[in-house]
Amino acid sequence: MFKEYKTIREVVGPLMVVDGVEGVTYNELVDIICHDGTIRRGKVLEINRDKAVVQLFENSQGLQISGAKARFTGHSQQLACSRDMLGRVFDGMGNPRDGGAPVIPEKVLDINGEPINPAARDYPDEFIQTGISAIDGLNTLVRGQKLPVFSMSGLPHAELAAQIARQAKVRGTDSKFAVVFAAIGITFEEAQYFVDDFKKTGAIERTVLFTNLANDPAVERISTPRMALTCAEYLAFTCGMHVLVILTDITNYAEALREVSAARREIPGRRGYPGYLYTDLATMYERAGRIRGCEGSITQIPILTMPEDDKTHPIPDLTGYITEGQIMLSRDLYKKGINPPIDVLPSLSRLKDKGIGKGKTREDHADTMNQLFAAYASGKESKELAAILGEAALSDTDKLYAKFAENFEKVYINQGFDANRPVEDTLDIGWELLKILPVTELKRIRQAYIDKYLNKSEE
Repeated sequence: MFKEYKTIREVVGPLMVVDGVEGVTYNELVDIICHDGTIRRGKVLEINRDKAVVQLFENSQGLQISGAKARFTGHSQQLACSRDMLGRVFDGMGNPRDGGAPVIPEKVLDINGEPINPAARDYPDEFIQTGISAIDGLNTLVRGQKLPVFSMSGLPHAELAAQIARQAKVRGTDSKFAVVFAAIGITFEEAQYFVDDFKKTGAIERTVLFTNLANDPAVERISTPRMALTCAEYLAFTCGMHVLVILTDITNYAEALREVSAARREIPGRRGYPGYLYTDLATMYERAGRIRGCEGSITQIPILTMPEDDKTHPIPDLTGYITEGQIMLSRDLYKKGINPPIDVLPSLSRLKDKGIGKGKTREDHADTMNQLFAAYASGKESKELAAILGEAALSDTDKLYAKFAENFEKVYINQGFDANRPVEDTLDIGWELLKILPVTELKRIRQAYIDKYLNKSEE
């Protein structure tokens, strides 16, 4: 039986205080019945004896507390889940945004999820092919991993996100692959770009979109990624699908968290963000993974724009601690017209060694990856040296390394947002570029692989 209270004492911004409550729990869903019969929703943020602080999911404008009632539903926020969600577009609260009928649920799940038992976790070790050389070849994504993209304002992270969503697949398996895409606090134009792109390429058939727009309430922004992850958990662990979850933009999520924290008058932490930002982000990121004995899995790619291009800012800094690496985008590469502008040297995938090699990608993958990293780093140093001392100061080998770095950016990294390269093509392009250097410089590759692959294209 729902409990209704006419004891709403005050409303301040997105927060409401209800007096004289009994048996109310944290995170419980609340219906606010207005004097004209309309219903607004909220959730319990805090309980202090017989007082409940309720956070509204929409603004409180026009709400007359004298004639309003608060009805506590007895459960937290939930999502109606079904296989029919594939190919659909929802708002940040899980309501259809595509004009279609509401989902008939096969299961109704709490959006806060349940933690995966650490003892039941399976180690991520299966390669996911994104078709993007800078990721597949050098910072490999593995099934069950969480690998964020650190971008900067104005860089094409939306295009990169759409490309990964279109092209990603698990090789060597017939298991179904799905994408759950959560757009958090973006403009209508950006949201429409994703919808149109997925429809045009047919990727919409295996995708579930949750879109929270910039003019939607900040509180809804906090629910959006959890809605997406709940849908992903249903598809992965109930339906046995491989699910890739893309969350963009986590910075907008953290800003909403800060806004609500300020309204609650909490003591701020670094740069005004709440002290529990690390814990809050971890409750989302740690919902990725594989469970032993379960066919499905959740792989996460959170995307965030670094405020002021600062990677020591609390959002990227804390994200880096929780996740297994990062893909860094570069403003310098973008200015050169290189797309996607992935800066491979500061990028890192901590699980890349587990998802590559014979039977997964190709036997020479690890050796060529290490050699390409080393050669590109040496080439960048040679170019910097030439800029300071002039090209005459470079040795013949240094000049070859500088040429390698130039070609590496133009050919290997620069592939555009439409090219879908199989990993074998990526590895072959790497070998083609390594021909620029003398064979004596290929010190990180076994001789057997040099004999087998270096002159393969000339045969």
